[in-house]
Amino acid sequence: MNYILFDGPSRNNLLPFTYTRPVADIRVGILTIREKWEMYLKTTTTTVTEDYLSDKYPMVEMDENVMINASYLPNQELIDEVLKLKENQAVFKGEDVIAFYTKDTQDSIDLNTFEAIEFEGNCITIENTWDIFSKNGEAIKEDFDLITKDRTSASIPETTVAFNQEEIFIEPGAKLPLCSLNASNGPIYIGKDAEIMEGSMIRGPFALCNNAVVKMAGKIYGPTTIGPYSKVGGEISNSVIFGYSNKGHDGFLGNSVLGEWCNLGADTNTSNLKNNYAMVRLWDYNTEGFAKTGLQFCGLMMGDHSKAGINTMFNTGTVVGVSANVFGGGFPRNFIPSFSWGGSSGFTTYLTKKAFEVAEVVAKRRNVEFTEVDKQILEYIFEDTKKFRKE
Repeated sequence: MNYILFDGPSRNNLLPFTYTRPVADIRVGILTIREKWEMYLKTTTTTVTEDYLSDKYPMVEMDENVMINASYLPNQELIDEVLKLKENQAVFKGEDVIAFYTKDTQDSIDLNTFEAIEFEGNCITIENTWDIFSKNGEAIKEDFDLITKDRTSASIPETTVAFNQEEIFIEPGAKLPLCSLNASNGPIYIGKDAEIMEGSMIRGPFALCNNAVVKMAGKIYGPTTIGPYSKVGGEISNSVIFGYSNKGHDGFLGNSVLGEWCNLGADTNTSNLKNNYAMVRLWDYNTEGFAKTGLQFCGLMMGDHSKAGINTMFNTGTVVGVSANVFGGGFPRNFIPSFSWGGSSGFTTYLTKKAFEVAEVVAKRRNVEFTEVDKQILEYIFEDTKKFRKE
């Protein structure tokens, strides 16, 4: 069977992260949503997404296809329903379609003609940006069970202090000398060739993905995920970093999400609680205004390729778009459009030529190629987000 993950109606609610990737490639828990589905289905998947992303994330359509809404995270109960699907049957949760089996081409599908099967079980859904961190603890626990089933962890070093060791899993090649791991409140997963340097204190639920690093004396409170090849230090609480991003120095990051290729300069701090303890409002790309989250704690949402200079201060509930460069004293505004350059005193446009020069250097440092397709995606985002920048 051919499985295709589609963005679904939540795609715009997940901006700025879905500017540069399909919903399926959002990381929450230990794995990306795509990696979760592929582990359960034991096969690869392709994607239906925005046209400008399709060269990097193509769709492969065959004679028989099961289409899956990528906002829904799989568990065994949901997988069982998907695997049982027959032609022209669809699994729904209320009015939301989760998956359907079709032999028709994408342009000719009419779900009103499908036999509807109601999914009675529960599963995690990622429908808003803040779901990525607020549901991260549950997602880590589910991924931990999936990844570690019938496997044996590498040994915990004698110099490492570990609490609730049965909930700690260490992949081969990981280094963790003279640190503290407390899995009393949730599992801790240490990926292949990852490193936790001396003096660091980690509380679960926590995931350190392949080749990621916690620098010396890092303090991390769960539920937190550090994506592959990322480097972090200082204090972090209930945050998700997708991958290839750095928060390498002291400073606080809480209830936040960073995309890929981000960098927070030394002593950058995020506020995750308003002084009056009011519920946080976040920039909504659909309404082009600020919308209620229903959360009292919410920090920074930063899209791919964005950077913050040393001593940057982010207000509670700040949204930074793609490829923005934020620096200077004071608090910048709490919505910073993509390709903005500046800080509290104002912003100018960060031209793509300069942004590409930086992206190429940053990618090369991690032995990754910044391709022409990557440039085309960012060029599209630059044009698409012009309306948000005050020239």
